[in-house]
Amino acid sequence: MHQAADALQAPVVERKKRSIPTLQDIYQADVLVAGKDRYSFYKKDGTEPFFFHPNSATYRLKRILKGEADPLVVAADLKLGDSFLDCTLGLGSDAIIAASAVGEQGSVEGIEADPIIAFLTQVGLHNFPIDFPLLQEAMRRIQVIHAEAVEFLKTCEANSRDVVFLDPMFTTPIEESSNFEVLREIGVTDTVTEQWVTEALRVCRRRVVLKDHYQSPMFERFGFIQQIRPYTKVHYGVLEK
Repeated sequence: MHQAADALQAPVVERKKRSIPTLQDIYQADVLVAGKDRYSFYKKDGTEPFFFHPNSATYRLKRILKGEADPLVVAADLKLGDSFLDCTLGLGSDAIIAASAVGEQGSVEGIEADPIIAFLTQVGLHNFPIDFPLLQEAMRRIQVIHAEAVEFLKTCEANSRDVVFLDPMFTTPIEESSNFEVLREIGVTDTVTEQWVTEALRVCRRRVVLKDHYQSPMFERFGFIQQIRPYTKVHYGVLEK
């Protein structure tokens, strides 16, 4: 728990069997609970706890192992040894798939602007217990960076990452898990800007990949070639160097 207190500059309080609403009422604050196997974050006036879980990465990797193509891997054209920079890490599902694709020879970094999400994801990626060795190995290789995406990109050298990935929070929710809904509540809502795309294009060696709602105007606005995926609301767009 002291790890969280140091990282988030928050006090440590003994629970003493008190309920979460009671603690929130007493301290007038959000509450982060250190459990046996995970941290759980309770936003004040929220209803559901937020915690790390690999989510869709689990079944996506299983599909890859069966020989199916993953849309992110295809859009990013990921190969062993590539470097991949995820500008909107969240819980890291896409970064996990990227890490599995680039292998031990490659590198995956994930930028997350919200300190709570960055902390929970960093701890979760390195400690989440799961009986799936390939997934676990991919999770452990991801480097979490707590920063604002555009500001971090400005510090990067030109042509220093093979692929830069942008996945802004959808205006229209698509995923139905309660954990994703809480992520929307506490996360930083980023809008794709010309500066963001310009910096991403400068930093990448090969391409910038945008993931967004299929009706998003961002694909056309910034020149991304939208990869049409029938029967799904999530599309990827590619902007070549």
